[in-house]
Amino acid sequence: MEFTAEDNKLIDTKFEELRLAALKRCANQEEYETVLKAFNFARKAHKGVRRKSGEPYIIHPIAVALIVVKEIGLGYKSICAALLHDVVEDTDYTVDDIRRLFGDKIASLVDGLTKIKSALHNDSNMDERSLQAENFKRILLTLNDDVRIVLIKLADRLHNVRTIQYMPENKRDKILSETMYIFIPLALRLGLYNIKSEMENIWLQYKEPEAYEEIKQKLDTVMQEQSESIDKFIEPISEKLNNAGFEFQIIKRIKTPYSIWAKMNIKGIPYEEIYDIYAARIIFKPVADVTEREQCWRIYSIVTDLYHCKTDRTRDWVNNPKSNGYEALHCTVMSQEGYWVEVQIRTERMNMIAEQGIAAHWAYKKKYNIQKDENEVDIWLKKVREILQSHDANALDFLDDFHKELITKEIYIYTPKGETKTMPKSSTALDFAYSVHSEIGDKAIAAKVNQKLVPLSYVLQNGDQIEIITAETQHPKREWLEFLKTGRARSMVTDYLKNDTKNNIREGMEFLYDKLAENGVKPSSRVIKKLIANYQITGGKEDLYNKIGMGIIDLKDLTDVLKTNTKKKRVQMWGVSEVSKVETDQKLKEGYVLRENPKDLSLSFRIAECCNPIPGDSVIGFLGDDKKVIIHKKTCTVAQNLASVQGNRIISVKWSKFTVQSFLARISLRGIDRVGMLNEITKHISLELSVNIRKLVIQSHDGIFEGYIDLYVKDTEVLNNLIQKLGKIKGMETVGRTDISEEKD
Repeated sequence: MEFTAEDNKLIDTKFEELRLAALKRCANQEEYETVLKAFNFARKAHKGVRRKSGEPYIIHPIAVALIVVKEIGLGYKSICAALLHDVVEDTDYTVDDIRRLFGDKIASLVDGLTKIKSALHNDSNMDERSLQAENFKRILLTLNDDVRIVLIKLADRLHNVRTIQYMPENKRDKILSETMYIFIPLALRLGLYNIKSEMENIWLQYKEPEAYEEIKQKLDTVMQEQSESIDKFIEPISEKLNNAGFEFQIIKRIKTPYSIWAKMNIKGIPYEEIYDIYAARIIFKPVADVTEREQCWRIYSIVTDLYHCKTDRTRDWVNNPKSNGYEALHCTVMSQEGYWVEVQIRTERMNMIAEQGIAAHWAYKKKYNIQKDENEVDIWLKKVREILQSHDANALDFLDDFHKELITKEIYIYTPKGETKTMPKSSTALDFAYSVHSEIGDKAIAAKVNQKLVPLSYVLQNGDQIEIITAETQHPKREWLEFLKTGRARSMVTDYLKNDTKNNIREGMEFLYDKLAENGVKPSSRVIKKLIANYQITGGKEDLYNKIGMGIIDLKDLTDVLKTNTKKKRVQMWGVSEVSKVETDQKLKEGYVLRENPKDLSLSFRIAECCNPIPGDSVIGFLGDDKKVIIHKKTCTVAQNLASVQGNRIISVKWSKFTVQSFLARISLRGIDRVGMLNEITKHISLELSVNIRKLVIQSHDGIFEGYIDLYVKDTEVLNNLIQKLGKIKGMETVGRTDISEEKD
């Protein structure tokens, strides 16, 4: 389809913005002309092609290149690769064509980006569950080649979610789940806070649109009502900093809708209990004769002299930077008008790294010719490369391990010589041993933490000082895998255990038989075949025993696996809308309407017990092996993980009106205890609103009561009405819906 004059004008306008941005990044005329050449080449390659939005396709590569240069801060080669990133995948041009025209490095970047997208979806031999996991593995493996490939891929994903409204719902759910599971943690780990925050907000906007709009409206109100108050808060700080001779700027900012929503859900608190909604960011130009850290603490002293500080909220990331390179000094202080404000103190260099992440860190090292200095980003990337090089587990295990590496928070510990090291939270003494050197880990027998002898399984705490005790006769053991947390340590132990296959098979068989006996099951051939199928074993029963012996399969889910395909007592099936029996891929396109009384019982669904969605919740469906549809909340973490590895099974689902069937939900309550409070609560629930209570757990202490109630409701409208009514009871402090985290019945 030929482009119109209006289309060509749009392309020229968008590229002009990129051209001006690229001009600032190019070191010479030759680099600038290479960018122009890449644009003209991509424009010709994508001529006549449109996106789902209807706009010319070339707009997408231009937008990705703009993110690469303006928001990440990469150079001309990355700009060219961004412009060319879909050419090899979507046209007849090859990587060799790119190499001939643009050189080896740009061709290498384009090749890495192409491999991420390429032929996997055409691999008919690959298990469907592993397809997306293998794709993610390719993304992560590019960290071994050139981290710029991952940075450009993040830019590509950001623009895709910015334009996600043009995609069908099941495709949208797949992309958003992938984004939350892997790209958002990856952006955070690489220091790209702005990209991370924007992707989080878009995720919330589509996964929980009502919550997003409600929080956004409240934030807009806060900005209108308290903007002058924050200016008043900043004024004396500015005056003091000017008097002290600092060259600085102060930027006021507000929390994002997602960060507030996440805190409300994690802590189970209402919006009104989120205190530090506003923040003030002080960015200053340091002087040469005093260290940046000393100057940051001097500004901290000025701020805390003016306002009362909440000391347990002080964060020193100047002395101990985060693993993504983030450096700053944070404190939370009380304003003149009685609300908490977070103050972030950064130098210009720190701010550049905070805004553009890893690219800014490297640019700074290059600018000042720093060769040997390694910050936490370099150290983390080195660890990642070691994991990637040694890890040969299947794609699903690989993705799971790497995901844990991305999302795990960190603690600071000290070596016997007083050197500071960062470790993932929940790391053990043995994890630390392997972080020092593989030989120290292999020969570790115990540790001393704060001068006290502890076992290797000891979980490290923030501020611990640790020393590893070794013995020449020691060697890695399979049981170590039960408490090791880091991917590096686990992969090293796994690699060692692979050298003793016969012993692994014997130990694995004995371990499996013991676990089967605990479940009252005999190790028959039928049971073994079932386990082989469930754990996707390709080499028969010996391969199963070997993987159990090595600890690759831990059998923690054995009880659930043995119950597979047996009917669960409390699981009730309901049907989906009356549609004819069609092929799976057609079901995925059409989606389902969830109905109470279907005529075709073969098209049924069940409610996921991990999140217990009810009519009115935003939901997502997954087509099971038995062709039943499992319904999750869109924000359910289990659903996010499933969508990341089983995106092809996502089904768009919508609720119909339920008049008879009720659904289990939980509300949590907290308030001031008084005589008759419990009676008043149950009266509202049972008598006035005719809602059935399944379980009630209330505890009282020091004049305060708290607990939860499990009850049956028809939809979110009934539940929200109930919450509103209970919130008006005298003495009730908070009441809200929470997840049912455990079911013992």
